[in-house]
Amino acid sequence: MRDLIEQYTQDKENLGTFYHVAFSPMRHARLRAFYTEWQARLESADFDALDQDGKVDYILLRRELKNELRTLEFQMERRDAVLHLLPFAAAIAELEERRMRIEPLDPKETAANLNEILKQAEQLHRRVETGHDPNCNKADEEIEPLKPGEVLAFRASKMLKELREVLETWFKHYDGFDPLFTWWCRKPGENLKKKLDEYEKLLREKVAGAAEEDESPMVGDPVGAERLAEDLAHEMVPYTPEELIEIAEREFSWCDNEYANAAQEMGKKDWREALDHVKNQYVPPGEQGALVAAQAREAIRFVEERDLVMVDDLCKETWRVDMLDEKAQRRLPFAAYGGQKQVVSYPLDTMDTETKLMSLRGNNRHFNRNVTPHELIPGHHLQSYISKRHRAYRGVFRTPFYIEGWTMHWEFLFWELGWPQSPEDRIGMLFWRSHRCARIIVSLKFHLEEMEPQEMVDYLVERVGHERHTAESEVRRFIGDDYPPLYQCAYLIGGLQVHALYRELVGDGIMAPKEFHDRFLRLNAVPIALARASLKDLPLSPDYEGGWRLD
Repeated sequence: MRDLIEQYTQDKENLGTFYHVAFSPMRHARLRAFYTEWQARLESADFDALDQDGKVDYILLRRELKNELRTLEFQMERRDAVLHLLPFAAAIAELEERRMRIEPLDPKETAANLNEILKQAEQLHRRVETGHDPNCNKADEEIEPLKPGEVLAFRASKMLKELREVLETWFKHYDGFDPLFTWWCRKPGENLKKKLDEYEKLLREKVAGAAEEDESPMVGDPVGAERLAEDLAHEMVPYTPEELIEIAEREFSWCDNEYANAAQEMGKKDWREALDHVKNQYVPPGEQGALVAAQAREAIRFVEERDLVMVDDLCKETWRVDMLDEKAQRRLPFAAYGGQKQVVSYPLDTMDTETKLMSLRGNNRHFNRNVTPHELIPGHHLQSYISKRHRAYRGVFRTPFYIEGWTMHWEFLFWELGWPQSPEDRIGMLFWRSHRCARIIVSLKFHLEEMEPQEMVDYLVERVGHERHTAESEVRRFIGDDYPPLYQCAYLIGGLQVHALYRELVGDGIMAPKEFHDRFLRLNAVPIALARASLKDLPLSPDYEGGWRLD
């Protein structure tokens, strides 16, 4: 199975690189045929003849193929919904795809095609402009207004930006190299690129209300209830979005009780006053990197003294701390893992005073005491180190419930083993735990179209205690394209799954803590329910769905 998965991974990568026009019908058809062919190939394998590890691999690949086909259809459905705003999309895609197939090009005919696409883009631009602002083309009564909503306009603008990049790639291949192409096509090509830029800006800024990323109001594209349900099934999480929100609310109640206890110890009237006090415990400028490094080394000693997990000397040697620039902090207001390094947010001298204070308060020493082990050791750095050395071929099955579930389990375990040394430390850990609860609530309600981005920001500020600057940065990430819809859920839910499995195997004396952690990590990227089946050697079938619930 390993050889089969490695071949599949390389084939998939090759096709994805070649058929790079994301919204192209040709790409869709080719990839659909590819996944269907691999489904048939997998079906021919003798599942019963495989050992437990091979059966897990079989199930992973089977689920991957099914999910990729479903994702293809979802992408094309969303593309089709905006084609009335981009009727020339196929024509631009075809230009690039003919170049990829090394077909001959007639420069005169191509120039005519570019001019025709330009006319379509100009007409659409006027129609949308008129629909958005009837007064802008008042003299031209023949224009039929087009009034896309914010979400469709935003989706179309992103697709249009990709089209513009495809056109640029195609144009550069010929311009200056083929004299006849340059003679016929340079001017219409430049005119078309300019018009696509103008049309994209109209859709994004005027209709969707999203300026450039670092200044924009927050606009996203919810996936809907059906897609969420399918994604949950793929991740072997047998809950509805509504049930996950209930779990988050229940965990929130636990946080509220612990907050009250810590606040009382600190002599504060409530959690808000205690949290405000903790936020002001930050280090002076220039000392944040040293703080993170000291906390990282302390966390390593913490797990090694308790014999909780194997940490190779090379893993301990090969991490570092990098500071984030001002632009990056608009999307990453807190520390994060970036491949053998923890990237750290802290104010720069270029920031205004209000932003500096919000960044200082959001990256105080007690918050960081929870963040640093999460990002480095025993968190993402150790996880990444092991995943590159054990069953690395499973990387194609990457799941956030494994990635973030592992780190959240350690947050739970560190709490239980006394990592917080003061009520202030506990407040810092509780802030992050309540943040994980809120992530589930706001992200799922956003994708269920029950909460707008600004409401998400307000919720993080009022219910969790975020600074508004950091709340806005977080929401931009939640609703952006960098993370799948369930990623924000995966922290707490994945953590609860891993921790429940830990209690099941370690609490019952089946494994020692170190054995559990080492074996779990070496499984690499698997849904937690499948990790449970592997560690407990449960019976498996080709269509295994998990069905394991926490309650």
